[in-house]
Amino acid sequence: MSVPSPEPVARMPLLRTLTLPSEGNLNGGIFGGWVMAQMDLAAGLLGMRRAAGPCTTVAVENFRFLKPLRVGEEFSIYGTVEGVGRTSLRLRLEGFAAAPRDGIEHQVVDALFIVVSLDDEGAPRPVPAKAPTAQTIG
Repeated sequence: MSVPSPEPVARMPLLRTLTLPSEGNLNGGIFGGWVMAQMDLAAGLLGMRRAAGPCTTVAVENFRFLKPLRVGEEFSIYGTVEGVGRTSLRLRLEGFAAAPRDGIEHQVVDALFIVVSLDDEGAPRPVPAKAPTAQTIG
């Protein structure tokens, strides 16, 4: 589906939020579905930045919950572009929890997202050969 990316690998911060009781279960943990939704949002953002346009998730591989994410913790998601195909991207996402008072992070989740770049009609479109730079965005 995709080939290894010749681009330098840099972990990019994508999303940071505070977990609230409304996302929690009876044991004080955060629902896995909420975590998955946040990871999908982050994958869309990373894909959009690399593809310079909209992307959609077509597959998720090896979604692993490593430790519980608790109500009241800060949840941060970082991502790396692992591979670039003709229309698809392989994105490694890692989620970290931290207590707001000290900010010390520990990893709670990771996954590999495969996203496809889309044109204005929602059809797959080629991913640009090079990632846009800050000067070319916006």
